[in-house]
Amino acid sequence: MSILITTVGIMVLIYSDSYMSHDQGYLRFFAYMSFFNTSMLGLVTSSNLIQIYIFWELVGMCSYLLIGFWFTRPIASNACQKAFITNRVGDFGLLLGILGLYWITGSFEFRDLFEIFNNLIYNNEVNFLFVTLCAFLLFSGAIAKSAQFPLHVWLPDAMEGPTPISALIHAATMVAAGIFLVARLLPLFVVIPYIMNLIALIGIITVLLGATLALAQKDIKRGLAYSTMSQL
Repeated sequence: MSILITTVGIMVLIYSDSYMSHDQGYLRFFAYMSFFNTSMLGLVTSSNLIQIYIFWELVGMCSYLLIGFWFTRPIASNACQKAFITNRVGDFGLLLGILGLYWITGSFEFRDLFEIFNNLIYNNEVNFLFVTLCAFLLFSGAIAKSAQFPLHVWLPDAMEGPTPISALIHAATMVAAGIFLVARLLPLFVVIPYIMNLIALIGIITVLLGATLALAQKDIKRGLAYSTMSQL
């Protein structure tokens, strides 16, 4: 994942040099881009939930700055606000899920957390309803970041930023953060059948909805956004 982020980031930066050369915000653009790539690398190399949440928020902050890069344009400004509000919902759920998981296991470290959690589940020493709620809250963060139904509305409008930003958001970086989170927490989710069923249901709905909306778009960039949404 680190190699993928680094490779895509370098390619986008190389392309951006000529694309943004005549823009007044040239230096600001590259500052945001570099901060974004650094935050993504920090996210995928995190060893505990606290680090994941910190870098998760930094990735979100950079994405808002990049989507609203041309903030003097009303459309870009509105797209930035929509992305911010939608992702706040997921991020708040993620924070509550992390705190709930810490209350259950007493640890943020992945190597300890998975073992403690699985022992509690198998020995029936924890309220299963509360565990399911915490898992759902953790998954809600991934739903928002990866633009899955029903928190998918921000992604098509995110195309209002500069073209390199659209490429970076869609090319296995920001939107893949939610997939990475689910993969990282999979040992927790697999012992909760309701959450696995929910993940499958959300995935099926998003695939069908994204593909259908992509076919109905006249703007090729919005069509690409819906296509990306369905493939995640």
